[in-house]
Amino acid sequence: MGWFKRLKDGIQTATRNKKDTPEGLWYKCKRCKETSTVKELKDNYFKCPQCNFHVRITSYDYFGLIFDGQYEELFENMVSKDFLEFKDLKPYTERLKSAKDKTGLKDAIAVAQGKVNRRPLVIAAMDFKFIGGSMGSVVGEKIAKAIDHCIEQRVPFLMISKSGGARMMESAFSLMQMAKTSAKLSQMASAKIPYFSLMTDPTTGGVTASFAMLGDINFAEPEALIGFAGPRVIKETIKKELPDGFQTSEFLLEHGFLDFIVDRKDLKETLSDLLYFFEKPPANPAVENA
Repeated sequence: MGWFKRLKDGIQTATRNKKDTPEGLWYKCKRCKETSTVKELKDNYFKCPQCNFHVRITSYDYFGLIFDGQYEELFENMVSKDFLEFKDLKPYTERLKSAKDKTGLKDAIAVAQGKVNRRPLVIAAMDFKFIGGSMGSVVGEKIAKAIDHCIEQRVPFLMISKSGGARMMESAFSLMQMAKTSAKLSQMASAKIPYFSLMTDPTTGGVTASFAMLGDINFAEPEALIGFAGPRVIKETIKKELPDGFQTSEFLLEHGFLDFIVDRKDLKETLSDLLYFFEKPPANPAVENA
């Protein structure tokens, strides 16, 4: 169609021939508002190519970034139950079904074992898309089983936290997971198995108040929100303005709550270095018999 006819008659494209832009082709950064392709985003470790903003990603994305290709998922068939027959705007059973259908996940955490530069590691990673990454009985039980597995196999453990806190629909059952996971980590410490805690955006509530802050090494991604209550709640409670960058990774690092901050592109190599550093040296018979 010539340009003069377009101006005169308009574009006469039949509805059946119109094509929408495929979903998932473009990504608009929440911080700098620049647009890039999803491929560019993935090739850049799921970070904005313009401003380095770290996009929230799934547990399986982390497994793909960290492990040497192959990994085995553990405890994958565990699912949450509605112990209390809880109902707010809708029944908890409906929320669980909706979350499973929407995300394709069984709960807010996945556990896998693989190798990082040929060194074994077990990773438990949370998914924020599943009911806000909330910690319920399945999350706590998977972490507990992962710790038992690490102690039995003498394999280091990495916890990747991304959560809004304890799951209110399970009430005391979710709050019990704080004590349960903390006790299990004490057993891990007694067994002298390394535990690394990576905090991503956001890590809040009962997760922060338990296993997220109990690592032998505590570290975080840049600009992650980390805290117990959110900044808005704290501000309304104390009736004071909060410092710039309050509860970000950088703020916590400055005040001694974190050991370091790691860019996602450096995550695998950083973990490899930690595994090497914490690796128990082979026994030296000459030293032992001296």
